[in-house]
Amino acid sequence: MNFITDLENRLRSNFNRETAIPMENYMKNNFDFLGIKTIERRAILKENCEKYKQEVKTNYRAIAWELFQKKEREFHLCAIDIFIKEIKKNYVQEDIILIEKLIITNSWWDSVDTIAKYLVGGYLQSFPAKTFEIIERFSNSKNMWLNRSAILFQLSYKEQTNFELLKSECEKHKESNEFFIQKAIGWALRDYSRFNPNGVKEYVDSTNLKPLSQREALRNIK
Repeated sequence: MNFITDLENRLRSNFNRETAIPMENYMKNNFDFLGIKTIERRAILKENCEKYKQEVKTNYRAIAWELFQKKEREFHLCAIDIFIKEIKKNYVQEDIILIEKLIITNSWWDSVDTIAKYLVGGYLQSFPAKTFEIIERFSNSKNMWLNRSAILFQLSYKEQTNFELLKSECEKHKESNEFFIQKAIGWALRDYSRFNPNGVKEYVDSTNLKPLSQREALRNIK
């Protein structure tokens, strides 16, 4: 696709090894980076999206998946930005297949958390009847990143959060020794505490959460 070829050429022409090294270190050397900072990357992406507006609008699902399979992290982040922007109010039921593939491909917190909040969350707002089926499948998966997504997907729901479902996910995973799961439980509860601090405190006080989850959950409750 012309869009991908042009975007790849522009990003690679801005390669900066000096800034790539600390980026790779921050991500525990799980990915190679081109060393392009977020503001610059998004400016390049925006220009390319405007240049190839119709191509992107027609093919954004395929574009996102192709970018996500490239080596450098900047391409994965561009893929997520494109998908989130273009899919708003345009979800179809089959999109959960691609969303799940994005979660389990090149997985790390920076991609998974954004996908969980905006794509899983957005999809299930469009198809609320699918919530139990999908979250149950994610939650029961042996893939930790799908588990984390099941805990975090309501981050943008605010006062519309299904607290019973959130508590159910916390209960299911509260014994996990995985840092990213303990952190997700605390984060999800802390986020919801903005709207229901008493409910969150009551739940935490009555539940044997891991210390990290407990600290994170109560951080903003006085």
